[in-house]
Amino acid sequence: MANEPLMSKEAVFEALKDNSAIQALESAAPGVITGAKYDRNELTLTIARDSIRRACEIVRAAGYNFFSDCTCVDWYPSEPRFQVTYHLLSHRLKQRVRLCVMVDSSDPSVESITSIWPAANYYEREVWDLFGVRFHGHPDLRRIMMPEEWEGHPLQKTYPVEGYR
Repeated sequence: MANEPLMSKEAVFEALKDNSAIQALESAAPGVITGAKYDRNELTLTIARDSIRRACEIVRAAGYNFFSDCTCVDWYPSEPRFQVTYHLLSHRLKQRVRLCVMVDSSDPSVESITSIWPAANYYEREVWDLFGVRFHGHPDLRRIMMPEEWEGHPLQKTYPVEGYR
């Protein structure tokens, strides 16, 4: 493996032919991976927004048994604006993979993965509370950090620095 980052999907696929996540996703759901990056021994796969739940089912069946985190980035003013990122681990394979979904500001929503990894529950609630990205199918999507009566989502880049007055 070269020390230089691999930033194109084709280069990552060529260099990581034996990666379980890539193999499983490409064989079970061709085209679900819309982008890939391999840098500093970290694999990031961008998944089509409407396929994240299916992609998580596939990588879990491929041996990625541990969900460790879900977070979000607001790329305002770029569109798609939000990047929802899931960090997964395979203890058996000793590999990590990061699955990303890009979400437009016109419909900031994505499918919940709590049916696959129940541990995603609070992370998805945190992303909803702080960024405003909704998770369809979440069992209890409500604020977790801010008071229920709080207006807005404070980690959005368009949120006023001193809050709404």
